Amino acid sequence: MTAWDGAAEAADVAAETPRADGRPDALRALPFTLHPAQGESAGLVFASPHSGRIYPAELMAAAALDASAIRRSEDAFVDELIGTAPAHGVAVLTARYARAFVDVNREAYELDQAMFEDELPSFARARTARVAAGLGSIAKIVGEGQEIYRRKLTFAEARRRIEAVHRPYHDALGALIADTRRRHGRAALIDWHSMPSAASNGAERTQRGCDMVLGDRFGSACAPDLTRLVERELECMGYRVARNAPYAGGYTTEFYGRPAEGVHALQIEINRAVYLDEAALQPTAGFGRLKRNLEKLVKVLARDWRRTL
Repeated sequence: MTAWDGAAEAADVAAETPRADGRPDALRALPFTLHPAQGESAGLVFASPHSGRIYPAELMAAAALDASAIRRSEDAFVDELIGTAPAHGVAVLTARYARAFVDVNREAYELDQAMFEDELPSFARARTARVAAGLGSIAKIVGEGQEIYRRKLTFAEARRRIEAVHRPYHDALGALIADTRRRHGRAALIDWHSMPSAASNGAERTQRGCDMVLGDRFGSACAPDLTRLVERELECMGYRVARNAPYAGGYTTEFYGRPAEGVHALQIEINRAVYLDEAALQPTAGFGRLKRNLEKLVKVLARDWRRTL
């Protein structure tokens, strides 16, 4: 199913069978989809952590928002935009559950005590900038600050989501990166996202906003030459590109990016206005053009990225 014929069915509000105590059974859907590199590996790994479209019944039952509102934090169709990458030797890992359910681009137990009826354990990280913004691994808000939940959660609910979704996703991503590095001596991870068009106005280098933001944690997560290669190719295609503002890279970029150890991580944020009707959450005519251009970028990266370092 493509973005064009699947747009109307993009949000999968899963129906789960309750147990006798009213709680749902174990999450049935796999937490991620892995598309291995076809043919010779290019030493690249792509990830799409926020394009998941499964909204479990337990989330919707606790939510104060309807399905349309709760999807405002979804990086809609980003997984489809990079869908041709495996044909060019790039492995692609995509999260299947919605980030509103559990955000895999956060530290696992990055949680807001105010969201829970019981005391969080001492290992929970409750005092981070992401938690303060309402965007921990169990998010408090979506969109323009709309609160997701109509009640307080329990830590058991959060732990269940984290262990069922977050942990296996990162087990798979970590293993994929380690195997790529073992085979090639180095590895590059591109973490793909989309941003609301309003956020692009906070980008540097242009008063008109931007089409893409490259986040390399200000050079600490990715070799500058690799960031420059991506920037150059996107600008040659006509996109306005900024670096590290308003997004410098999330948990995934920060955790995996270790250039000195041969692992480079770069986050790419795409302005949703480039390819998406943000109100209807449906692809626009720009979707096809962007997908074709990203395939061109993939080809260049697969051929050249290791030569740049």
